[in-house]
Amino acid sequence: MALNTHPYYQLILLANRDEHYERPSASARFWDEAPSVLAGKDLRAGGTWLGITKNGRIAAVTNYRDPASMKQGAPSRGRLVSDFLLGQEGPIQYLDNLAREADRFNGFNLIIGDKDQLYWYSNRGDGVQSLEPGIYGLSNHLLDTPWPKVAKSKDALAHLLSEQEDPSLEELFRILTDHTIPDDEHLPDTGVDLEWERILSPIFIVSPTYGTRSSTVLFIDVQDRVTFVEKTFNSDLDHPKTATYEFTIEP
Repeated sequence: MALNTHPYYQLILLANRDEHYERPSASARFWDEAPSVLAGKDLRAGGTWLGITKNGRIAAVTNYRDPASMKQGAPSRGRLVSDFLLGQEGPIQYLDNLAREADRFNGFNLIIGDKDQLYWYSNRGDGVQSLEPGIYGLSNHLLDTPWPKVAKSKDALAHLLSEQEDPSLEELFRILTDHTIPDDEHLPDTGVDLEWERILSPIFIVSPTYGTRSSTVLFIDVQDRVTFVEKTFNSDLDHPKTATYEFTIEP
Protein backbone atom coordinates (compact mmCIF):
# COMPACT_ATOMS: atom_id res chain seq x y z
CA MET A 1 0.00 0.00 0.00
CA ALA A 2 1.32 3.43 -0.99
CA LEU A 3 -0.26 6.20 1.09
CA ASN A 4 0.21 9.84 0.05
CA THR A 5 3.54 9.12 -1.66
CA HIS A 6 2.55 9.72 -5.29
CA PRO A 7 1.84 12.99 -7.14
CA TYR A 8 -1.38 11.64 -8.73
CA TYR A 9 -2.73 9.21 -6.14
CA GLN A 10 -3.57 9.59 -2.47
CA LEU A 11 -3.78 5.82 -2.13
CA ILE A 12 -2.63 2.82 -4.14
CA LEU A 13 -3.71 -0.39 -2.43
CA LEU A 14 -2.80 -3.87 -3.66
CA ALA A 15 -4.43 -6.84 -1.93
CA ASN A 16 -4.73 -10.59 -2.28
CA ARG A 17 -7.51 -12.46 -0.53
CA ASP A 18 -6.39 -15.94 0.51
CA GLU A 19 -9.07 -18.40 1.61
CA HIS A 20 -10.18 -22.02 1.48
CA TYR A 21 -11.56 -22.79 -1.97
CA GLU A 22 -14.68 -24.40 -0.52
CA ARG A 23 -15.74 -21.25 1.37
CA PRO A 24 -18.50 -19.61 -0.68
CA SER A 25 -18.04 -15.96 -1.58
CA ALA A 26 -19.26 -13.32 -4.00
CA SER A 27 -16.99 -11.07 -6.02
CA ALA A 28 -16.90 -7.31 -5.49
CA ARG A 29 -19.99 -5.31 -6.34
CA PHE A 30 -22.17 -2.59 -4.88
CA TRP A 31 -24.33 -4.36 -2.32
CA ASP A 32 -28.07 -4.54 -2.96
CA GLU A 33 -28.85 -3.95 0.71
CA ALA A 34 -26.30 -1.12 1.00
CA PRO A 35 -25.77 0.50 -2.42
CA SER A 36 -22.97 2.76 -1.19
CA VAL A 37 -20.75 -0.22 -0.25
CA LEU A 38 -18.41 -1.72 -2.84
CA ALA A 39 -16.96 -5.01 -1.62
CA GLY A 40 -16.90 -8.73 -2.05
CA LYS A 41 -18.88 -10.83 0.37
CA ASP A 42 -18.23 -13.93 2.44
CA LEU A 43 -21.42 -15.90 1.82
CA ARG A 44 -20.90 -18.06 4.89
CA ALA A 45 -20.56 -15.39 7.59
CA GLY A 46 -21.78 -12.31 5.72
CA GLY A 47 -18.75 -10.05 6.14
CA THR A 48 -16.03 -9.05 3.72
CA TRP A 49 -12.27 -8.71 3.48
CA LEU A 50 -11.88 -5.38 1.67
CA GLY A 51 -14.21 -2.59 0.70
CA ILE A 52 -14.84 1.09 0.11
CA THR A 53 -17.96 3.23 0.22
CA LYS A 54 -19.11 6.03 -2.04
CA ASN A 55 -18.31 8.54 0.70
CA GLY A 56 -14.77 7.20 1.08
CA ARG A 57 -14.88 4.85 4.08
CA ILE A 58 -12.21 2.17 3.59
CA ALA A 59 -11.59 -1.07 5.46
CA ALA A 60 -9.56 -4.25 5.02
CA VAL A 61 -8.73 -7.21 7.27
CA THR A 62 -6.16 -9.99 7.39
CA ASN A 63 -5.97 -12.90 9.77
CA TYR A 64 -3.08 -13.18 12.22
CA ARG A 65 -1.65 -16.69 11.81
CA ASP A 66 -1.37 -18.34 15.20
CA PRO A 67 -3.02 -21.77 15.12
CA ALA A 68 -2.18 -22.50 18.77
CA SER A 69 -4.51 -19.72 19.93
CA MET A 70 -7.46 -20.40 17.62
CA LYS A 71 -10.84 -20.11 19.36
CA GLN A 72 -13.68 -22.27 18.16
CA GLY A 73 -16.89 -20.32 17.64
CA ALA A 74 -15.20 -16.89 17.57
CA PRO A 75 -17.02 -14.14 15.63
CA SER A 76 -16.17 -13.72 11.95
CA ARG A 77 -13.35 -11.25 11.39
CA GLY A 78 -14.91 -10.21 8.10
CA ARG A 79 -17.63 -8.51 10.12
CA LEU A 80 -15.04 -6.02 11.36
CA VAL A 81 -14.80 -4.68 7.81
CA SER A 82 -18.47 -4.74 6.92
CA ASP A 83 -19.56 -3.22 10.24
CA PHE A 84 -17.27 -0.24 9.68
CA LEU A 85 -18.31 0.22 6.05
CA LEU A 86 -21.98 0.07 6.97
CA GLY A 87 -21.65 2.26 10.06
CA GLN A 88 -21.38 5.95 10.81
CA GLU A 89 -18.74 5.96 13.57
CA GLY A 90 -15.43 7.63 12.87
CA PRO A 91 -12.47 5.25 12.72
CA ILE A 92 -11.06 6.17 16.15
CA GLN A 93 -14.42 5.72 17.86
CA TYR A 94 -14.94 2.45 16.02
CA LEU A 95 -11.53 1.13 17.06
CA ASP A 96 -11.97 2.30 20.65
CA ASN A 97 -15.22 0.34 20.86
CA LEU A 98 -13.66 -2.66 19.12
CA ALA A 99 -10.71 -2.75 21.53
CA ARG A 100 -13.13 -3.50 24.40
CA GLU A 101 -14.17 -6.76 22.77
CA ALA A 102 -11.19 -7.56 20.55
CA ASP A 103 -10.26 -10.62 22.60
CA ARG A 104 -13.45 -12.32 21.43
CA PHE A 105 -11.95 -12.60 17.95
CA ASN A 106 -9.19 -14.77 16.62
CA GLY A 107 -6.10 -12.81 15.65
CA PHE A 108 -6.62 -10.06 13.09
CA ASN A 109 -5.16 -6.96 11.48
CA LEU A 110 -7.58 -4.21 10.54
CA ILE A 111 -6.92 -1.17 8.37
CA ILE A 112 -9.75 1.36 8.41
CA GLY A 113 -10.33 5.03 7.77
CA ASP A 114 -11.12 7.25 4.84
CA LYS A 115 -9.36 9.08 2.04
CA ASP A 116 -7.90 11.56 4.53
CA GLN A 117 -6.53 9.21 7.20
CA LEU A 118 -6.02 5.48 7.65
CA TYR A 119 -5.35 3.53 10.84
CA TRP A 120 -4.02 0.07 11.62
CA TYR A 121 -5.11 -1.98 14.61
CA SER A 122 -4.45 -5.59 15.62
CA ASN A 123 -5.66 -7.53 18.62
CA ARG A 124 -2.12 -8.95 18.68
CA GLY A 125 -0.46 -5.51 18.63
CA ASP A 126 0.05 -2.55 20.94
CA GLY A 127 -2.85 -0.29 20.05
CA VAL A 128 -3.99 1.90 17.20
CA GLN A 129 -1.40 3.27 14.76
CA SER A 130 -2.15 6.28 12.59
CA LEU A 131 -0.58 5.67 9.18
CA GLU A 132 1.72 8.42 7.97
CA PRO A 133 2.67 8.84 4.29
CA GLY A 134 4.69 5.85 3.17
CA ILE A 135 4.66 2.35 1.72
CA TYR A 136 3.29 -0.40 3.97
CA GLY A 137 2.98 -4.17 3.81
CA LEU A 138 0.68 -6.49 5.73
CA SER A 139 0.29 -10.25 5.70
CA ASN A 140 -0.66 -12.58 8.56
CA HIS A 141 1.48 -11.02 11.28
CA LEU A 142 1.81 -7.39 12.38
CA LEU A 143 2.09 -4.39 10.06
CA ASP A 144 5.39 -4.36 8.13
CA THR A 145 6.64 -7.61 9.67
CA PRO A 146 9.47 -8.39 7.22
CA TRP A 147 8.26 -11.75 5.97
CA PRO A 148 9.71 -12.44 2.48
CA LYS A 149 6.39 -11.81 0.72
CA VAL A 150 5.88 -8.52 2.58
CA ALA A 151 9.39 -7.23 1.91
CA LYS A 152 9.26 -8.32 -1.72
CA SER A 153 5.90 -6.71 -2.45
CA LYS A 154 6.85 -3.44 -0.74
CA ASP A 155 10.12 -3.27 -2.68
CA ALA A 156 8.35 -4.08 -5.94
CA LEU A 157 5.72 -1.38 -5.39
CA ALA A 158 8.34 1.21 -4.42
CA HIS A 159 10.42 0.35 -7.48
CA LEU A 160 7.40 0.52 -9.82
CA LEU A 161 6.32 3.91 -8.48
CA SER A 162 9.84 5.24 -8.93
CA GLU A 163 10.00 3.95 -12.53
CA GLN A 164 6.48 4.74 -13.78
CA GLU A 165 4.89 8.14 -13.36
CA ASP A 166 1.46 6.54 -13.77
CA PRO A 167 1.78 2.87 -12.74
CA SER A 168 0.02 0.43 -15.04
CA LEU A 169 -2.58 -2.00 -13.79
CA GLU A 170 -0.74 -4.80 -15.55
CA GLU A 171 2.44 -4.16 -13.57
CA LEU A 172 0.56 -3.75 -10.29
CA PHE A 173 -1.25 -7.05 -10.78
CA ARG A 174 2.06 -8.64 -11.71
CA ILE A 175 3.25 -7.90 -8.17
CA LEU A 176 0.20 -9.69 -6.76
CA THR A 177 0.62 -12.80 -8.92
CA ASP A 178 4.16 -13.68 -7.84
CA HIS A 179 4.31 -17.43 -7.05
CA THR A 180 7.93 -17.46 -5.82
CA ILE A 181 8.59 -19.63 -2.74
CA PRO A 182 11.45 -18.32 -0.57
CA ASP A 183 14.24 -20.59 0.63
CA ASP A 184 13.42 -22.46 3.84
CA GLU A 185 15.84 -20.45 5.96
CA HIS A 186 13.83 -17.29 5.20
CA LEU A 187 10.41 -18.70 6.07
CA PRO A 188 8.61 -17.47 9.19
CA ASP A 189 7.71 -19.90 11.96
CA THR A 190 4.01 -19.37 12.59
CA GLY A 191 3.06 -22.69 14.15
CA VAL A 192 2.19 -24.63 10.99
CA ASP A 193 4.41 -27.39 9.62
CA LEU A 194 7.21 -26.65 7.16
CA GLU A 195 5.26 -27.78 4.12
CA TRP A 196 2.45 -25.34 4.93
CA GLU A 197 4.94 -22.54 5.62
CA ARG A 198 6.20 -23.13 2.07
CA ILE A 199 2.70 -23.21 0.60
CA LEU A 200 1.69 -19.99 2.37
CA SER A 201 4.93 -18.10 1.67
CA PRO A 202 4.36 -16.74 -1.87
CA ILE A 203 2.53 -13.51 -2.58
CA PHE A 204 0.08 -15.57 -4.67
CA ILE A 205 -0.83 -18.89 -2.99
CA VAL A 206 -1.86 -22.09 -4.75
CA SER A 207 -2.60 -25.45 -3.12
CA PRO A 208 -5.24 -28.18 -3.51
CA THR A 209 -7.47 -26.73 -0.78
CA TYR A 210 -6.43 -23.14 -0.05
CA GLY A 211 -5.09 -20.23 -2.03
CA THR A 212 -5.49 -16.76 -3.46
CA ARG A 213 -9.12 -16.32 -4.42
CA SER A 214 -8.97 -12.72 -5.64
CA SER A 215 -6.56 -9.86 -6.29
CA THR A 216 -7.57 -6.21 -6.01
CA VAL A 217 -5.99 -2.92 -6.99
CA LEU A 218 -7.57 0.21 -5.54
CA PHE A 219 -6.63 3.77 -6.54
CA ILE A 220 -7.83 7.04 -5.05
CA ASP A 221 -6.43 9.97 -7.00
CA VAL A 222 -5.87 13.52 -5.79
CA GLN A 223 -9.29 14.53 -7.17
CA ASP A 224 -11.02 11.85 -5.05
CA ARG A 225 -11.71 9.59 -8.02
CA VAL A 226 -11.76 5.89 -7.16
CA THR A 227 -10.76 3.02 -9.42
CA PHE A 228 -11.39 -0.45 -8.02
CA VAL A 229 -10.29 -3.45 -10.07
CA GLU A 230 -10.76 -7.03 -8.85
CA LYS A 231 -9.61 -10.26 -10.47
CA THR A 232 -11.38 -13.36 -9.16
CA PHE A 233 -9.72 -16.74 -9.55
CA ASN A 234 -11.54 -20.05 -9.67
CA SER A 235 -10.15 -23.31 -11.03
CA ASP A 236 -8.68 -21.61 -14.11
CA LEU A 237 -5.92 -19.37 -12.77
CA ASP A 238 -4.97 -18.18 -16.25
CA HIS A 239 -8.39 -16.70 -17.00
CA PRO A 240 -9.66 -14.75 -13.98
CA LYS A 241 -12.89 -12.81 -14.03
CA THR A 242 -12.16 -9.08 -13.92
CA ALA A 243 -14.51 -6.39 -12.62
CA THR A 244 -13.78 -2.65 -12.70
CA TYR A 245 -15.63 0.09 -10.83
CA GLU A 246 -15.02 3.84 -11.01
CA PHE A 247 -16.65 6.65 -9.07
CA THR A 248 -15.88 9.95 -7.36
CA ILE A 249 -16.07 10.08 -3.57
CA GLU A 250 -19.13 11.94 -2.40
CA PRO A 251 -18.55 14.93 -0.09
